[in-house]
Amino acid sequence: MRYSPELVPEQESLHRGQAFLNHMSLRRSVRDFSDRPVPREAIELAVAAANTAPSGAHQQPWTFVATCDPQVKHRIRMAAEEEERENYEGGRLPPAWRDAIAPLGTSSDKGFLDVVPWIVVAFAQKSTPLEDGSLRKNYYVNESVGIACGLFITALHTMGLATLTHTPNPMGFLTEIFERPATERPYILFPVGYPAETCEVPDLERKPLDEALHFAP
Repeated sequence: MRYSPELVPEQESLHRGQAFLNHMSLRRSVRDFSDRPVPREAIELAVAAANTAPSGAHQQPWTFVATCDPQVKHRIRMAAEEEERENYEGGRLPPAWRDAIAPLGTSSDKGFLDVVPWIVVAFAQKSTPLEDGSLRKNYYVNESVGIACGLFITALHTMGLATLTHTPNPMGFLTEIFERPATERPYILFPVGYPAETCEVPDLERKPLDEALHFAP
């Protein structure tokens, strides 16, 4: 298959790049959501965008599972808070990690999981069942699923939606709740919705470009 991408003049290319940077600079992780409904089509579009991600050997080792069921969301909240209490109050988090997340003001309270319209969980496929009953090992799973999740986040932000890369540890309860096979493991839990009108986020600064980028001689 011949590939012929759009040829963009240099100045237009830079203009698009700057516009995209300006757009993404407004993205923030949110823990205070509105209960305003989000159409199912928005979730479908975001996952379709994630599905365009490159992956090792084009194995596409991801599954996105979405729910808007209040009872399922509440089960997820209860299980997540149980694990997070062990982390925050039970001393499972090492001191260095506690110090690192202190400026974010996070806690074991995950009430937003009850409020947010959708919860989407990305599962990483360690292997894929084949029709003959055997398993195909997948390669570069973490890298592939990570890229797909990045595109998922970008698509949500482009539609005016917010999310959070929530990773309660351990996350095995998500496998049980969603009845996923043993060949998959939970990768990231995404609450998806609109920010609450009173939403506040930490006043953070992102790493400057001269620290993030070095041109090799």
